[in-house]
Amino acid sequence: MIFSSDNWAGAHPVIAESLVKAAGGFASAYGTSDLDRKVEKKLSELFERDVAVFFVGTGTAANSLALASANRPGGHVYCHREAHVNVDECGAPEFFSHGSRMAPVDGPFGKMDPARLEADIGRLLHGGVHGGQPMAVTLTQATEAGTVYSLAEIDAIAAIARNFAVPLHMDGARFANALMALDATPAEMTWKRGVDLLSFGGTKNGCWCAEALILFDTAKADQMAYMRKRSAQLFSKSRFIAAQFDAYLENGLWLDLARHANAMAARLAEGIQASTSARLAWPGGANEVFVILKKSVAGKLKAEGAVFYDWPIPQALSGAIAADEGLHRLVTSFATTADDVERFIAAC
Repeated sequence: MIFSSDNWAGAHPVIAESLVKAAGGFASAYGTSDLDRKVEKKLSELFERDVAVFFVGTGTAANSLALASANRPGGHVYCHREAHVNVDECGAPEFFSHGSRMAPVDGPFGKMDPARLEADIGRLLHGGVHGGQPMAVTLTQATEAGTVYSLAEIDAIAAIARNFAVPLHMDGARFANALMALDATPAEMTWKRGVDLLSFGGTKNGCWCAEALILFDTAKADQMAYMRKRSAQLFSKSRFIAAQFDAYLENGLWLDLARHANAMAARLAEGIQASTSARLAWPGGANEVFVILKKSVAGKLKAEGAVFYDWPIPQALSGAIAADEGLHRLVTSFATTADDVERFIAAC
């Protein structure tokens, strides 16, 4: 009953096999191999337009490089208060962009409130040179709260970014899970809504170590190539990242894996709703379920082998959790089994 994180899951066998196949022989280095080019072409086809693709080793690297490419003196990056770039990346986005600042925006359960975003950027500009400049807006899809921005919500945020002439970045560490939740196409959830830069994640969804930064404006690819090299993210044997993405994207495997993870989360949520000793903290949408448990029940579940994280109580739930209760996060993955889910529900 491992519900700690989708990062705990291993690699899907098809992806592992692809790595083995890529291990033999010779291939040109630094992103120039035939396999690299093949995957870049696949991603352009997937997004229904030519895109510039930069393989990197971590989501933090993809996010940081994306935001660094938008840097301005005195730059502010607008993100949700609980976004990964703000609370879980050890200041890497600020480091890579030479001292920009994360500007947290409030909103319920992981989503920025568009009205607050617009007001916050407006207040910064009102301060003139003393306050600095807006340099980017970044949204997480799916969010750190397991919720998913609707296409209309992305539209609203993109309109604000355009109005203030700053790029919109999407942190897609769980991109596939969000896509399945919306039943949308990759193009519909990104550039057709106004997204300029995408961190396209595979590691949480069955890959070993495969992340990509995707630029929808290919004219900016030249400078990003230098930035990636300077940040030590240009892998010499990049064919091993390409090999993972090649298998990941083939025959819709990536969508099948996300569909399974989402279905396991939905079953967990259904079982928790029916429980007398547990309740959902808020509705999700992707592969994360947040649950409120009595502390005694949480202890019992952990004693029976369940693994999950205790979670900080967000502002939106302030005062809604009793002293003898706690908030916990459950994450499903391609490797989660129906038996794991049913055992957890039964133990609740």
